[in-house]
Amino acid sequence: MRSVFPLNTLALALLFLATTALPAWSQECYLARGDMAAAAQRPSPLGETIVTLGGETAKVCYGRPSANDRKVVGELVPFGQPWRLGANEATAIHLPFAAEVSGIRLEPGSYSIYAVPGQEEWKFFLNRNFQRWGIPINEEISAEDIGSFTRPAEATDRMVEQLTIGWMAHGGDMGHLVMEWEHTRVEIPIQKAGM
Repeated sequence: MRSVFPLNTLALALLFLATTALPAWSQECYLARGDMAAAAQRPSPLGETIVTLGGETAKVCYGRPSANDRKVVGELVPFGQPWRLGANEATAIHLPFAAEVSGIRLEPGSYSIYAVPGQEEWKFFLNRNFQRWGIPINEEISAEDIGSFTRPAEATDRMVEQLTIGWMAHGGDMGHLVMEWEHTRVEIPIQKAGM
């Protein structure tokens, strides 16, 4: 059967779709204040972590505060109080695919994540509202929570001066986000949904 559209029109239409239908994760990290150049100069600069699952990539955006000779976990970040899991804007995860974050299924999209630290375990919350300043975490914010989970907190042998959220792959379709700061480490498992 002959195409109704001339080849040039079809090619242009496909090119238009390919360049305009970009997934949310490929966008820049949300900034409530300033631009990317200004965010790089903040006392707690913007950090980005790339998560690769099944050949696709997701992104975590977070502010990276430093300890600066302060007692962090339990004092600067108090036990039992909601914490934005970074500094400045809310910490966000951008997923171009459906995923399970510590057992909680998320459809493709962008979400914020915050924590309530404890001495032995941390409780994490996944939230629909990612385009916001990280504090306060009040009833209005928690009303957008999708789910929560707890993860054990481990002590590290080495001092981690600046908050770091890294990615540790465990095969092609799963892995752990690894949050480290001061002498604390918490891992959050992520896998593609249905794996």
